[in-house]
Amino acid sequence: ANVTVTDLEELQELLMVNIENNRHLVTGSVRAKVLKWGEDVTEFQPPPDYILMADCIYYEESLEPLLKTLKDLTGPDTCVLCCYEQRTMGKNPEIERKYFELLQMDFELEKIPLDKHDEEYRSEDIHIVNIHRKQT
Repeated sequence: ANVTVTDLEELQELLMVNIENNRHLVTGSVRAKVLKWGEDVTEFQPPPDYILMADCIYYEESLEPLLKTLKDLTGPDTCVLCCYEQRTMGKNPEIERKYFELLQMDFELEKIPLDKHDEEYRSEDIHIVNIHRKQT
């Protein structure tokens, strides 16, 4: 696969360290790029086949920029896999509820059952959701 890993500018060095540390596991290519949610994604076009998200639902002010970026990045055939830890403290349950409510305006969601998660890493508080654009 040809993979682009993204994060903010200040985390690019860490991404590069992780790429180098895992290069022996990679077939294809891996590159690190800056992606700030809510900003232009032209350089990431055409839409990717897959988007893997991990622990992106945590900060209320980032929800709308994150959703805009997902809408701008995805095409009709893009599969988004969203993995997150369900948190029960503070505002986290409300942020999670709002994220999925907003997400369902433009996307179809399918929760992956726990028995389909990797046996070694599965946990009751870790969730995986398969997300696709709604057909227009």
